[in-house]
Amino acid sequence: MDITLEQAAPVLAQLGNQTRLAIVRLLVRAADTGLTVGEIQRSLDIPGSTLSHHLQHLRAAGLMTQSREGSTLRCQVDIALLQTLAGFLVTECCSGVHLTDTTDAA
Repeated sequence: MDITLEQAAPVLAQLGNQTRLAIVRLLVRAADTGLTVGEIQRSLDIPGSTLSHHLQHLRAAGLMTQSREGSTLRCQVDIALLQTLAGFLVTECCSGVHLTDTTDAA
C-alpha cells in the first residue's frame, strides 16, 4: 500500500493527540483480537464521552475499525495502515538531501 504526503498528513495529525496515540498504542498490543470500548475505557481511565470523541477521530482517519458484538463495540487498529505510515516516514532514510541555497552570494 502506497501513501502520499497529502494522505499521510491528516492521519498523522490524529496521532498527534496524546489520548488518541495512547488508544492506538493500546490497540496495537491487542491487534489480533482488538479491545472493547469498555476495555479501552478501563485501561486508560478515560470518561466515556471523551473516549467516544477520540474513537470517532481515529475511525474517520482510518486508523481503526469497530465491529458490533451484540451490545458491545470491539475496536481494532489498522496495522497495515500503521506499517504504511512508518514506511512512508523512513522510506528515504539516508538517501541524501539536496538543498537549494537561497542566500545571496554577496
